Amino acid sequence: MKICNRCIYDERVPSIFFDEAGVCNYCHMIDNLTADYGTGLLKGELLLGGIVDEMKRDGHGKPYDVIVGVSGGTDSSYMVWKAKEFGLRPLAVHYDNTWNSAIATQNIHKVLRALDVDLYTHVVNNKEADDIYRSFFFAGVAEIDAATDLGYAELLNRVASKFGLKYVFEGHSFVTEGVTPVGRNYFDGRYIQAIHQQYGNMPMKTYPLMTFSRFLWSAMVRHVRKIRPFWYLDYSKEVAREFLQNEFNWSYYGGHHLENRMAAFYHSIYLPQKFSVDLRNNTLSALVRRGTMTREEALAEYSTSPVVEGDLLAYFKKRLGISESEYLRIMSEPPRSWREYPTYKKRFELLRPLFYILAKTNLVPMSFYLKYCFPDKAPA
Repeated sequence: MKICNRCIYDERVPSIFFDEAGVCNYCHMIDNLTADYGTGLLKGELLLGGIVDEMKRDGHGKPYDVIVGVSGGTDSSYMVWKAKEFGLRPLAVHYDNTWNSAIATQNIHKVLRALDVDLYTHVVNNKEADDIYRSFFFAGVAEIDAATDLGYAELLNRVASKFGLKYVFEGHSFVTEGVTPVGRNYFDGRYIQAIHQQYGNMPMKTYPLMTFSRFLWSAMVRHVRKIRPFWYLDYSKEVAREFLQNEFNWSYYGGHHLENRMAAFYHSIYLPQKFSVDLRNNTLSALVRRGTMTREEALAEYSTSPVVEGDLLAYFKKRLGISESEYLRIMSEPPRSWREYPTYKKRFELLRPLFYILAKTNLVPMSFYLKYCFPDKAPA
């Protein structure tokens, strides 16, 4: 199997190709983003500093300057602290899909209490949330946790509108996480709606569905800007974690995405066992690119099985009302793809020039433009 000579992405990664030196296109993407955003350099600090000044001016006369999404994880917890360090008045927003771990919930309150930051929480009805998850499981597609990611993004837009704010801080870092290729990792509002209409049993009332019109309205009418400070700064997840533990008695939850039990099931059981996909290669490749880990060390870790919480599978089946026979049947059936269901993908591709402009002005995430607005070259 061909493996990138610089990271650990291999030929199974969707839409991958290699240059004459054996380096993959995703490594080159990271290099280009680093140059564009001045990541970790004076250029990046100056660019972000200018954005922060704009936030303060826009927030004049308002109760807050910026919204910060929080999950209790490393990135979002550190992001709240950075916002305060910048001299901003953040409003923390939490999307509760009712699958949070106790550690994550405690982390949120520890950090926000210490920093005196207000919290806005939207809780999806637990039966409604479970019905959506169950729909995706029975559809046989990989994106079982897609509704969380999109609902979270839509909630940030709605809260920004509610408080008249135009800036949202997001905790993603392409340096520490890469940009996950579209393969078994696609989601949009039409896709979620189509899956739920076919396999769900109850209406979506409390779930904040992001339709195409709402997506464009937030970007082009409300002008809500999605800012990812870690794209500009020298950010280390390991340093951030140590800081949070020392400063706020924050607790680590064992691994990337494991602060939420549905996300943990998705990453450690569902994707690896049904789809032979292990998204740890994103973080491990990022560590190799940064020189934090050798390629050999990353490949050795990637060859081990993901960490699985002891009662996680039993909890998943019991909560969603899935029998052992149903679970085994779904897990043994051939995987299905998002390409088999209605999505906005072709529309995103058609409007690529528009989304390029929106991405360059932070009105949509640059990662959205890079992942969703180009033709899908290789089936997963």
